[in-house]
Amino acid sequence: MANEFDDDESQSASPGSSEFARMLEESFQKKPTRLQPGTKIRGQVLVVGKEDVFVAIGGTQREGVVRRRDLTAEDGSLTLQVGDSLDLYVTGVKGGEVFLSPKATAANLSEDLEEAYSSGMPVEGKVTEVCNGGVRVQVLGKSAFCPISQLDTKRVETGEEFVGRKLEFRITQISEGGRNIVVSRRKLLEAQRGLGEEAFVRERKVGDLLEGTVTRIEPFGAFVEVAPGIEGLVHISELAWSRIGHPAEVVSVGQAVQAKLLETARKEGRLKISLSIKQTSSQPDTWAQVAQKFPVGTRVTGKIERKEAFGLFVRLDAGLTGLLPKSRGQDRPEFSFEKARVGDSLEVQVAELRLEERRISLDFPKEAGSDDWKSHVTSGTAGGGFSTLGDQLKKALEGKGAAPASKKKG
Repeated sequence: MANEFDDDESQSASPGSSEFARMLEESFQKKPTRLQPGTKIRGQVLVVGKEDVFVAIGGTQREGVVRRRDLTAEDGSLTLQVGDSLDLYVTGVKGGEVFLSPKATAANLSEDLEEAYSSGMPVEGKVTEVCNGGVRVQVLGKSAFCPISQLDTKRVETGEEFVGRKLEFRITQISEGGRNIVVSRRKLLEAQRGLGEEAFVRERKVGDLLEGTVTRIEPFGAFVEVAPGIEGLVHISELAWSRIGHPAEVVSVGQAVQAKLLETARKEGRLKISLSIKQTSSQPDTWAQVAQKFPVGTRVTGKIERKEAFGLFVRLDAGLTGLLPKSRGQDRPEFSFEKARVGDSLEVQVAELRLEERRISLDFPKEAGSDDWKSHVTSGTAGGGFSTLGDQLKKALEGKGAAPASKKKG
């Protein structure tokens, strides 16, 4: 064992003999610890030498030695100072000397695994490979199995994307002296999410504006992560003021968005968060003025935005789309539904407005002098009923009073 020390590194005298004695005295006062290979100890640095570092072993009246190279960083640096505390493991006891290492022995690893299992504390593991039904994880020097369903709170297909990553797991099963270990990341994430949800509800209120990221898109809406592990749903009706066919028309996975908190509620033990993106937009609600801008009978040239088996969706204005049913073209030999393409311009006439449902029904323009469009209606008006332009003119005339009747000749 080397006994030479660098002048600038040897720190045995720096704390003074009284400090040295104090550290030893403190270690003597602790409960004696039986030292054997695998024992985990807490030590205080006494001397930092060229090749070895000497520590006072807590709970004993003994010193131990650690190879300096075992404590250096990858770049060769060593930041230890006299008085620093270290968690170490006994690797051997020979002739009164205690040899220590920062790396655990097999016996100690088994004890640590048992302790982590019984306490439920998380352990770090590295996913090494995909196997039948899940992945292999290296945990505290042991190989463990994580079922595919326990890798994440979201659905995982193969687990390939996790290989090589260091993650935290919870040990759910251990047997055969540590040879059979099962771990779960999902249980840990669910527990962490529960704590996060409580904090979210406590700190947020309805009406708050939240920053988030789109994580999933479904036909009925988009899921936005508004806090680590916490997602809210933006229903398709809350994505934009205009009517859209699919959320992908407005948002994409990974997109950063701002959303307004509409509601939080507990359902079946899970926190449900409702959000709105459209209510954070400065864009006005196009439908607020649609009855004035496009009253029944209005002729307008729009563009085919979408083609379905039942008809064509025609864009009339920014954020405003109407439906031209396929049946409306049956008596129009000059129009071919089959040849109509998205992006084509098409002249149409507003046939019906359903404001409460935010629906516009379209027709082909009627010939001059035709009154067929008068049979169509506007629903959801201020009066709550139905009205035609003819009704409106009739009411206007009634407001002015009827014309005086012709006098009969006497």
